[in-house]
Amino acid sequence: MKLFQSLAIALTVLSMADVHGRSAQGGVVFNREPLVGGDFAELPLGAIKPQGWLLMQLEAARDGLTGHLDELYPEAVGEDNAWLGGEGDTWERGPYWLDGLLPLAYILGDEDLIAKSLKWTEAMLNSSAPDGYFGNRIDRPDERGLQRDKSEDWWPKMVAIKVLKQYYQATGDERVLGVLKAYFRYQAANLEKTPLGHWSHWGLWRSGDNTGVIYWLYNITGEDWLLDLAALIHSQGIPFTGMFNEGKIFRKQNSVHTVNLGQGFKEPVIWWQQSHDSEDLLAPERALDAIRTTIGLPTGLWAGDEMIHFGDPVRGSEFCTAVEMMYSLEEMLKVTGNMRWADHLERVAFNALPTQANDAFDGRQYFQQTNQIECTYRKRNFITEHNGTDVIFSLLGGYPCCTCNMHQGWPKFVQNLWYASRDGGLAALVYSPSEVKTVVSGTEVEIQEETSYPFGGNVSFCLDFPSLKGRRKSAARVNFPLYLRIPAWCETPSLSINGEKQEVKTDNGLVRVEREWRSGDVVVLELPMQVSVSRWYDDAAVVERGPLVYALRMEERWERKEFPADEAPQYGPYYYEVTSPSAWNFALIHHMFQNPEQYFEVSEREIKGYPWSVEGAPVSISVKAVTMPLWHEYNGSAGPISYSGQWVKDYGEETFIELIPYGCTTLRITEFPVR
Repeated sequence: MKLFQSLAIALTVLSMADVHGRSAQGGVVFNREPLVGGDFAELPLGAIKPQGWLLMQLEAARDGLTGHLDELYPEAVGEDNAWLGGEGDTWERGPYWLDGLLPLAYILGDEDLIAKSLKWTEAMLNSSAPDGYFGNRIDRPDERGLQRDKSEDWWPKMVAIKVLKQYYQATGDERVLGVLKAYFRYQAANLEKTPLGHWSHWGLWRSGDNTGVIYWLYNITGEDWLLDLAALIHSQGIPFTGMFNEGKIFRKQNSVHTVNLGQGFKEPVIWWQQSHDSEDLLAPERALDAIRTTIGLPTGLWAGDEMIHFGDPVRGSEFCTAVEMMYSLEEMLKVTGNMRWADHLERVAFNALPTQANDAFDGRQYFQQTNQIECTYRKRNFITEHNGTDVIFSLLGGYPCCTCNMHQGWPKFVQNLWYASRDGGLAALVYSPSEVKTVVSGTEVEIQEETSYPFGGNVSFCLDFPSLKGRRKSAARVNFPLYLRIPAWCETPSLSINGEKQEVKTDNGLVRVEREWRSGDVVVLELPMQVSVSRWYDDAAVVERGPLVYALRMEERWERKEFPADEAPQYGPYYYEVTSPSAWNFALIHHMFQNPEQYFEVSEREIKGYPWSVEGAPVSISVKAVTMPLWHEYNGSAGPISYSGQWVKDYGEETFIELIPYGCTTLRITEFPVR
């Protein structure tokens, strides 16, 4: 959606002193010419607070791996890390952790976590050298379990500059702008002789992260040489636009690393801001269309145990892919205003993300399977296999990258629930229980978003203007536009203000409500959710409702175990296995798909406590299915089967099964054969 680019916005963060007494005045940053797009902008970090189940999720991260990774994994992110001036890990793992720890700290306002993050940001800022380089630049001999070479590689700095940008958004610390400007000068002076792929190939695939921060700094300073640098970096990176438009990579297995695809997905859109070429803008949409019929999974991700595969539901999906694809979608949403990216962001966040870490957030899977019948310590049919540790919940199973990178998922999701709009308003483009406090046109604004979304479709917004209380009615009003998204899956939305029904007029999936708002105004958006059935790998059937995918409810038996002494240094001290006595070999019945309302019975209940678990699932669907006696376990996974069921004759009895949201399950069948 194109907003009114000629309008200026007077919207800054509510002047709130953080726990260290500094005023968080970071403001919002919109694109300046010649950059196009960017009609929505992030609010300063800390302006949006999670509520309800989302707050529970962030608190679990605080109490689990995110808040304590330096204690649980000191070998990589402890005091000896080279980013802190030590002799240890010098590459991506420290910045990866900070990329989630720092936003979590400031969103929760947690003094202990802020102190932990400050140690790293201060080290980064103080390491800036006269030539503009920052961070460690000394390679050290190999040490098991650590990355101590390629210290000057461009790739880890791409994560670090994202961290510094967020630190500035939280604190307004002007030193960040100076360090980033100096580092970008360093890049401009050195990229010709040591290009992005000089030390490793990772920077080639992930150049969009670098370019995005360059544009952010340009929008603050207006210095044209930054655009020249962005063009240079784009020219050295992977040509995603051509690759996506051609589509060959999606038709060939093992063609691309799964996380590189997630991180690079945004690059054409990031570059479009400068190129103005519609081919760049459209390329990710064409890629997503191709993914849907080749490598795609119903969670919004794609099959790939390191390298991409056609969408077999027992092929793994790496945790890093989920959080990096979410970040790409968040960046693309702000730049384009294309609500397709908001729909897809919710699909990943509400399905894949909750289930790949356990409820206590002290263990994570390296790969998750959409059809996952046990999480046990044994080898499976993955092309990249890590001694049977890939689907158990552990500290370092599979490969350690996800242990450090997983933390950005939920905090950045919170940060992207609300945006400033270029025409002086606010926009709720993704829904979850939250509170936003900011300033619009010089007036303090507080909005409480109350909802059971994504489990239910009612979203309520209660507005308050604390600084206007006590004024006469004619002066206690604020005029600004409020933008609300209508998801593509919703056919009959309704909107009311203070109980009065409003006409729902959408423009590219957005409703724009502009009026004089008063304290106490309540906006209610109703998004009715209907059951539908989509078809995926080999015509397998997947049950959906609203933004959620549904999966077979199975009894789950969790058991904590210790790694053998000789394996603990590599994989961590403990792991969780999950098994079930429940039957899982069911097929859905085709004729029921034509009239889901008749055959799929939905039951909802109030959210009580943490909802992303088998016991806590707030909604379930009952449907009749048929057993498939010939469908057996194979190498710890659901064995190969004809999902279309065209030639299968050996069905068992009909019985009712219960489906619950995918994100509430650990063990599940999601893609069902069809009779």
